[in-house]
Amino acid sequence: MYRIFIAEDDEVIALAVKKHLEGWDYEVKCAEKFSDIMHDFAKWNPQLVLMDIKLPVHNGYYWCSEIRKISKVPVIFLSSAFDNMNIVMAMNMGADDFIAKPFDLDVLVAKVQAMLRRTYDFRGQTSLLEHNGVILNLEETTLVYNSQKIELTKNEYKILQVLMGNKGKVVSRDSLMEKLWESDSYVDENTLSVNINRLRKKLAGIGLIDFILTKKGTGYRVL
Repeated sequence: MYRIFIAEDDEVIALAVKKHLEGWDYEVKCAEKFSDIMHDFAKWNPQLVLMDIKLPVHNGYYWCSEIRKISKVPVIFLSSAFDNMNIVMAMNMGADDFIAKPFDLDVLVAKVQAMLRRTYDFRGQTSLLEHNGVILNLEETTLVYNSQKIELTKNEYKILQVLMGNKGKVVSRDSLMEKLWESDSYVDENTLSVNINRLRKKLAGIGLIDFILTKKGTGYRVL
């Protein structure tokens, strides 16, 4: 079952679209925090986004460009501002389609179905892990925080995947070394410490100070 995320501040329109899509067996979530659309997006990890242009705090163009930093998920704009300039702007920001308001709900469903079919019939789905505004893209092995994107090495990615997948819990050094063992040559405790320290420095470069905490004698966890 595909997950669809709706970023629409008109509650009547948002709920109508949600109800209609759910009738076609889609899982649908509407944005709740318009000041931080990326939080809802990463938490829901949808396969398709329906985005209005005129939104509180930041417009849909801004949020579409933020989504494009971490995901190739299809984005369809829904807007009454359907002049050529807005349509061109939407596509330049990374949108995949544009539907003018008012629209017929059955036409919307047909476009959603076609977009999902074209996007996912021949390739896998993008997965994300999110924790306190930090978003790890499991497909591209990249991390985004406060609109800043960094590339991760294989070991850095594996470490963050384990820690963020167990957020709130302490992960033992043995568990981390076992994860690194799966994808690389043998990793001893000193090599693990070196990888952790390098990763901490890279994260500090984008403002993530003390994101990885050491539990003395036990292991690590993310803040």
